[in-house]
Order: sequence, then C-alpha cells, then structure tokens
Amino acid sequence: MIVRENLIELKEVDETYSLEFMNRKNIYKEAVYFDLEHYVYKKPICVGVFGCCYYDEELNSIVVTQYMIENRSEVVEILHLAEKYFKKAEEKNKKFVITFSGNNDFHVINYLFEKYKIDFKITEHFEQIDLQKEYEKRFKESTGLKALEKKFGIEREGELISGSNLAKTFSKVIKDKDYIIRMPAEKITKILLYNEQDVVNLFHILINWDKIS
Repeated sequence: MIVRENLIELKEVDETYSLEFMNRKNIYKEAVYFDLEHYVYKKPICVGVFGCCYYDEELNSIVVTQYMIENRSEVVEILHLAEKYFKKAEEKNKKFVITFSGNNDFHVINYLFEKYKIDFKITEHFEQIDLQKEYEKRFKESTGLKALEKKFGIEREGELISGSNLAKTFSKVIKDKDYIIRMPAEKITKILLYNEQDVVNLFHILINWDKIS
C-alpha cells in the first residue's frame, strides 16, 4: 500500500465568500473533501486511490491523506483504511463530506464495504454536499470539475488524467501483482498528484463559492 500524507499551508482564509449551508458560512472547518479513483467492470472491483483532506484551523493548512493499492491483495485493506479515516475524522468533529459528482464514488465504496462485510456507510455519519449539485441548483446548468476550476482561476499542476486511463491502470494492478513494480515512479506521482488536486480544489471552490455570479 502506498500511503501519502501532505500538509498544504494556506494564506489567510476568508470565509466571506464561502458556500453557505444550513445558514452557516464556516462549514469548511467541519468538512472532509473526498474523491476516489477506482476500477469498475460491470460492478465495482476496487478502490485504486482513496483521497481525502480537511482544513486544520490551528495549522491554517489543508491536511491530505491518500492510499493507493499496489496489488489485488490490498483491495480489502484500503477499505479498512478508508473506514478508519472517516471514523477519525468524526472524532475530529468533522460533520460534512464534500464531493463533486460524488454519487458514483459513494456507490463504489458502499458496494465494496457491503461486499467485504465492512459495516460502515459514509452518508450515515456525515452530511453530504455535492458541489456539482449545488452549482446546478444555483445556475440551472451542469458543469464538470475542471470547467468549474477554471471559473475560479484554479490552475492545476501536471497533466490531466482521464477516468478511463485510471481504470485501465488499476485493472492492470489487479490482474498483475508485479505491475506496480514495473510502473514508472513518475506515473505513480502523477496519479497521486491528480487525486490530491481533486480533493484540495474542492476546498478552494467551497471557500470562494460566492465569487462566481
């Protein structure tokens, strides 16, 4: 299992333009920001990368945690790590889970939790806020994450990776126990950076929500 943790220091956080939810502007402090990379073939096969982050007010930083499987034997282990992550987040008083088009990720992880008899449902412990749905409610039009990032002037590092390419990568990881050894280190770095930006950018979009009109 590849475990990656990163601390991203922020400048001053101003909640003036933060997304208001339940008449509150400060939910960003009580949220985890969540995204999966996964492999589905007819049914969910595995979580390839579990990515989450949260805002640490004391450090004024975003704390990122990622798990990436290296072979089939870790399919269940990554689910237990995900469960443990969310339980610890609850202990830290996190009450919301922020996603972008998160229904698919919830379907995958809930299906796999049930398949491997892990008694945990994220949405029973956290209030879900899907920024794609929030955008559609407000502007009466659909959008993708990368298009929304552009509206906020968010510039990504590295190249974009398509979901189909990620699925192909994790299908090889599942089928060939030595594939991860042959995979170039820079490819692993690209996948983890891509996933990290998916979750970190959710924080930046939420905190600047009212800057778009």
